Amino acid sequence: MPPLALVGNLSFDLIDGGPPQIGGGPFHCVRALRLLEARGAVVARCATEDAAAFRRGFARLGVPITLVPGSATTTFELSYDGDRREMRVDRVGDVWSPADVAGIPRGGWVHAAPLLRGDFPEETLEALARGRRLSLDGQGLTRARATGPLRLEPDPDRALLRHVTVLKLAEEEAETLVGGLDTDALAALGPPEVVVTFGSRGSLVVARGRAERVRARHVDADPTGSGDAFAVGYLAARANGHAPVAAARRATALVGLMLSGRTA
Repeated sequence: MPPLALVGNLSFDLIDGGPPQIGGGPFHCVRALRLLEARGAVVARCATEDAAAFRRGFARLGVPITLVPGSATTTFELSYDGDRREMRVDRVGDVWSPADVAGIPRGGWVHAAPLLRGDFPEETLEALARGRRLSLDGQGLTRARATGPLRLEPDPDRALLRHVTVLKLAEEEAETLVGGLDTDALAALGPPEVVVTFGSRGSLVVARGRAERVRARHVDADPTGSGDAFAVGYLAARANGHAPVAAARRATALVGLMLSGRTA
């Protein structure tokens, strides 16, 4: 399989009033990679004073990590009602520069997992896409970069998408960007592959002039990180040569496996 890389800010997640838990795209993606028995280069960022806690978390997963020093760790408060999630931003993390990602291996696939709009400016995405195929989580297009109740904002900088091969959106992000699930509008965003996830209701794959729904099985478990798991499952499958819809099916199965483990 071609090289995989994961890059993004880490977070502290306060779920349903509980104590802080380690979170962020790179952490949840690595948990999914373990289920796949695959490896990937992980480059993540948190506040310097929080680095020891995150290193311990990744060490428990048995995965090496490159930590980029930061000034703040993104922090969220989350509450769930089934698939419905409410979030509040307590702290905003750092912005990535091209220099921060200069050491990532070329020649494979890389998933950028922003937590908020502006985590990855256009010049940094361009650097990530140089010699690689780039997957981007739509959180970085829509989530307002501000503390308080999480807000989704439309009209992102379309230059960000010039470098993206795969755009992964949650349903609410698709609604924010294009007003719904119109496949022509989703395709018009620009990336060759756009995948919209609907939690326990599956996903929609828009690629190669076609749109196809992929069904999922509902699992009654904390869904935190399931979007990241889907993204890395999709990316790993595409890197292994699977077509977009087949990759979405494999990613769906991976999420189900991960969530089933939380009910055991």
